[in-house]
Amino acid sequence: MDILDIMKARHSVRQYSRKKIEDDKRKALEELVMECNQKSGMHIQIFFDEPKCFDSMMAHYGKFSGVENYIALVGEKSAALDEKTGYYGERLVLRAQELGLNTCWVAMTHGKSAAKIKKGEKQACIIALGYGITQGTAHPNKPVDQLCNCAFDMPDWFSRGMEAALLAPTAMNQQKFRLILKNGRVFAEAGKGFYTKMDMGIVKFHFEAATGRKAE
Repeated sequence: MDILDIMKARHSVRQYSRKKIEDDKRKALEELVMECNQKSGMHIQIFFDEPKCFDSMMAHYGKFSGVENYIALVGEKSAALDEKTGYYGERLVLRAQELGLNTCWVAMTHGKSAAKIKKGEKQACIIALGYGITQGTAHPNKPVDQLCNCAFDMPDWFSRGMEAALLAPTAMNQQKFRLILKNGRVFAEAGKGFYTKMDMGIVKFHFEAATGRKAE
């Protein structure tokens, strides 16, 4: 399946069924977690059949139900952690979607996770995981010309990258980013607001996965 099709099919889901995630899918995600940790230096952890994290007042306030699997995005405290969290977390989100699973980025509306957080580390975010009761709905998008700055006719590869960037989930659907094409290079700018650096990591992964080119 084309990566854009996977991105188009993936929407945030907060209500999950009790269906267990199969062993082969668990293994595929565990292997990708290990790969992401090796590449990023993060301490990402995945948990299956662990309902306590989302059995809290905050989770119910966030309208979550049936969440028994999740990914804890943990890493060393640094200025780069949020962007790395978005980049590698979204890689896991799209792999889960490819496997037929649903996900949701969760910043605060959850209870205490089972993650082991070492000294000097922090849990930046959590991704809820499992079989959704629904497949979710698409988020509204800003016009593409508000999110990029292309000094000449947009080449096909950049157009594809922008399509992918528009499909990137952002906190409260704020889409506070811009991608700038200059002399064949792509530069990414994050706006001001909550979780915009994490959003930037997600956007960068979408652009790179769709085009094979990095956004700097």
